Amino acid sequence: MKTQKKIMVVDDDPDILLSLRLIFEVNKYEVITVNNGLECLKVLKEGFKGIIILDIMMPIMDGIETIKNMAIEGVIEDNIIIVLSVKKFQGEEFDSIYNYIYDYIQKPFDINHLLKTVKNISENPKPNEKKIY
Repeated sequence: MKTQKKIMVVDDDPDILLSLRLIFEVNKYEVITVNNGLECLKVLKEGFKGIIILDIMMPIMDGIETIKNMAIEGVIEDNIIIVLSVKKFQGEEFDSIYNYIYDYIQKPFDINHLLKTVKNISENPKPNEKKIY
């Protein structure tokens, strides 16, 4: 996998979408923002490959269903998923998606931590070496 400079932010909060777009664009990333999992799948089917920053709790299609559908529809390869959510990463509902997630960052989040995580992935993409436990 080559260096990742593309990011898709998937969140139903317009303030988070705008803020993350601006922060990542200033840091020379190409950013796409969508507000639900269904839109995320549409962009993936159009050929997006990169880092996906994904909220769990969203209307229309939540993050868990989005990841499941990504795997079913074969659009998960060559993408690295960071979950950014207020929901704790625990429980049986996460069992089926755990192996697809590179990292989990809980909201409210430290933007410097998120930037460092994305920078590390973009410079050294190793999707088999997950940070979450």
